[in-house]
Amino acid sequence: MSAQPSAAVPGRPYPPPAAPEPLWPVLASVLATIALQLTLPERITVGPFWLLPGLEGALVLGLAVASPPRLEEEHPRRKRWAVAMIALVSAANIYALAALSKHLLHHHVQNGHSLILAGVVIWLTNVMIFALWYWEIDRGGPGVRAAGHDQPPDFLYPQMTDDRIEPIAWRPHFIDYLYVSLTNATAFSPTDTMPLTPTAKSIMGVQSLVSLVTLGLIVSRAVNIL
Repeated sequence: MSAQPSAAVPGRPYPPPAAPEPLWPVLASVLATIALQLTLPERITVGPFWLLPGLEGALVLGLAVASPPRLEEEHPRRKRWAVAMIALVSAANIYALAALSKHLLHHHVQNGHSLILAGVVIWLTNVMIFALWYWEIDRGGPGVRAAGHDQPPDFLYPQMTDDRIEPIAWRPHFIDYLYVSLTNATAFSPTDTMPLTPTAKSIMGVQSLVSLVTLGLIVSRAVNIL
């Protein structure tokens, strides 16, 4: 086990006390992502439109079966399922973005409304799937955090820099990672939460690039078609 860092702010303990993490917000986000992918045109999906959502649904089922409703300790099987699921959805979304970009650049397009809808779906999927990446990598993962065995943080939240912010024993939850993903996808850069590790910086960079291409190329091109 890696050495734990000392508290950066007087009075604020690190790691915070152990606290279970509910799994339902994560499962709900993945199901929402699957529902969004079902709305994509078949010409920009991998195989039939139902193939990847079906595989992702199987992974969600496996994740739910392999994990308790509330994470209280590390579950290696859950972590493997989670990483496989996140990687699969990420690859599918990036493929959809590449296919839609190619379609826009090399085909005569008349229906701009469907392109705008596809761009919005890809962007929203980008937000939700990278929230899962951040939730899964920070401090060693949700199981490690829930057990109170937090590794060095991957993200620096405002609550970690000021001991006047309550509660003193604050720790991030899934909503915090979702907010980081939303602001990074909107601003194409960190806002109030800074990445600290090469892994966090790399993942945030990929998300910013996907978001920039989606909004800059696809949506603007589709608006010009309308």
